[in-house]
Amino acid sequence: MSLALYGHPFSSYTQKVLIALYENATPFEFRPIGPETPEHVAEWVRRWPIRKMPLLLDGDHDIVETSIIVEYLQIAHPGPVTLIPADPMAALEVRFLDRFFDLHVMNAAQHAVDGALTGDPVKRADGMAMAQEKLGRAYAWLEERVSGAGWAAGESFTLADCAAAPSLFYADWTHPIPETCPSLRAYRARLLARPSFARAVEEARPFRPLFPLGAPDRD
Repeated sequence: MSLALYGHPFSSYTQKVLIALYENATPFEFRPIGPETPEHVAEWVRRWPIRKMPLLLDGDHDIVETSIIVEYLQIAHPGPVTLIPADPMAALEVRFLDRFFDLHVMNAAQHAVDGALTGDPVKRADGMAMAQEKLGRAYAWLEERVSGAGWAAGESFTLADCAAAPSLFYADWTHPIPETCPSLRAYRARLLARPSFARAVEEARPFRPLFPLGAPDRD
C-alpha cells in the first residue's frame, strides 16, 4: 500500500484528512501516533521534526499541512468526490473557508484547550475567555455564511467542510454554539451525519477522556 497516514484519531487535524480519505474511499494505512506505537512516533519525528500531525506518506514522498495533504490527494489520488473545484474563483472561496475554519474556529478553541492543559486555574480561565470571545465572533459571521446553504461553499461537499467538521465539533464542546445561531447548529448537525465524518467521530470515541475541558455527554 503506497499511502500511510501518521496521526491520532482524536486529533482534529488528523480527522480533517481522514474525512478526505473516507470521502473517496482512498486506500491507506493508518499509523497511529501514541505511547503504544513508539515505532510510528520515531518515524514521524524523523520525517517531520516540526512534530505536527498528520503526515501523509506516499511511497517515499512526505506531505504535511492538512490543506496541502487534501489538495495532494485530489491531484495524485483523485476519486469521485472533488474537494477543490476546478473553477479558480470557486476554488478560492473553498480555500478561504478552509483557512477560516482552521484559523478562526479550531485555533480559537485551542486557546481554551491549551490553558486547561497547563493545570493552572488562572491560565485555564484566561484561555477559556479568549476562546469564547473569538468563537463568539466566528459563530456570528458563520451564521450568515451558512444560512440556506447545503455545505460551507454551496451545494457540494468540499475541503472547506473537511475543515469545518472537526473544527465545529470541538469548538462546540469548548463554547457551545448558541441558539441564536440556528443555521450554524444545523450545519454542524449535517456534518455529524456525513458518513465520512461520522466514521472519524466513532473511531475517536474511545479517546474522549483525553479532552482536557471534559467531553460533554453528547455527539
